[in-house]
Amino acid sequence: MKNRNIFTGLLISISILISLASFEVAARYNLPDFTELVEEHADAVVNISTSKQTEVKRGLPPGMDFPEMPEGSPFGEFFEKFFGEHGGKGGDEFFNSRSLGSGFIISNDGYVVTNHHVVKGADEIIVKLSDRRQLVAEMIGSDPRSDIALLKLEGDDFPSVKLGDSDAVKVGQWVLAIGSPFGFDASVTAGIVSAKGRSLPSENYVPFIQTDVAINPGNSGGPLFDLDGKVVGINSQIYTRSGGFMGLSFAIPIEDAMDVVDQLKTNGYVSRGWLGVYIQEVTRELAESFGMEKPTGALVAKILEDSPAQDTDLQVGDIILNYNNDEVKNSASLPPLVGRTRVGETVKLKIMRNGKTKTVKLEIGQLPDKDQSLVNKVTPEEKVEDSVFGLVLRPLTDEEMESLELENSGLLVLDAQNGVAKNAGIRKGDVIQMINGEPVETVKAFTALMEGLPEGKFISILVQRSHGPEFLAMRIPEKE
Repeated sequence: MKNRNIFTGLLISISILISLASFEVAARYNLPDFTELVEEHADAVVNISTSKQTEVKRGLPPGMDFPEMPEGSPFGEFFEKFFGEHGGKGGDEFFNSRSLGSGFIISNDGYVVTNHHVVKGADEIIVKLSDRRQLVAEMIGSDPRSDIALLKLEGDDFPSVKLGDSDAVKVGQWVLAIGSPFGFDASVTAGIVSAKGRSLPSENYVPFIQTDVAINPGNSGGPLFDLDGKVVGINSQIYTRSGGFMGLSFAIPIEDAMDVVDQLKTNGYVSRGWLGVYIQEVTRELAESFGMEKPTGALVAKILEDSPAQDTDLQVGDIILNYNNDEVKNSASLPPLVGRTRVGETVKLKIMRNGKTKTVKLEIGQLPDKDQSLVNKVTPEEKVEDSVFGLVLRPLTDEEMESLELENSGLLVLDAQNGVAKNAGIRKGDVIQMINGEPVETVKAFTALMEGLPEGKFISILVQRSHGPEFLAMRIPEKE
């Protein structure tokens, strides 16, 4: 017994030493304690469930007849239940589909912010509070482009969050998420900010905050807190191959979200600024072709008709370096800057053209309800005119120009054989419009331009494709 007491005492002593060591490590590395933050702000985070009535058609597939069953057969009842009497159309049947998400209360009078995709198409939205109350929410407005929705609860004196400054968020700082992953209410996860200003393929107007906070289905729409207990983002998306968390989470910056919220509350819809240009990334090769020291800015690949940019000095091939004194580090950073700008405001663009910088002013227009798009690529008749650098080319016809909505003619690539042009990415069906800023309408002009270019250097080639215009960089081969 005495030995057992000694052993027990030893275990207790070891446990105390481990606890003290853990505390010392936490203190030494300034690891945060989130308990006070959660206790103070968790009540303002809500669970959101939605229901949507979905119509299901009953009846046998076309060409199938209802089988004859003995009178009173249970199989007859089965077929009638699922396929309708005698296998006819069977009528319509409805069932409620449900989804779960998170949200947070931004004001004491019951305004709730969540993601658009959480409440999209819902017939009824139920908000469950931490005190177990379940309230039906009114949809004030929703914006698919930013994935933000604004709801309203009847009543007052609701707990609410404090809003922070997402622009002041720094990479590496601690952040915390509260939400309902997989329906587990008030789940808390923490991590750090991994990056800022992330652009995702499906989102052009949101400069996402990337974190390694564990976010799973059901967390969408929930708040991302800083250590001061202020909301700096709205958890919106994850990158996953498994359907669950893999270390990459994305939150909408609170400044961008609140701009949308204010417009939804005031107008019921969101208007965004619009330049009316197609842009693309400046690669290292393209930067060299434009005489730049490093790749930066947004390259203008097309100017749309009836757009704010059309009546200005902006040109295809210009590189936008600065937007209203904000640096445009890459093409992804420009759309959020433009989207935030109020319609009718005059802005200044610092651009690079032919190796020199200049300033262009224009008045911002309103982004159309539907994005501008180009028509599909035409299939021309096979009429070979000439071959240059492995490219089989011919000029466009007037009908093809009209179909592609092109102001200037170009050269249709009928074939791209092995060589420097194919290596640069030029492929069959492309329409070559410009070489190093010079328009080309004939194969003769194309050949002449190529012959006068410096050997071993990159040049820019503007091509038109089914999805829109794109600049490519091609290295001119050195003569043997």
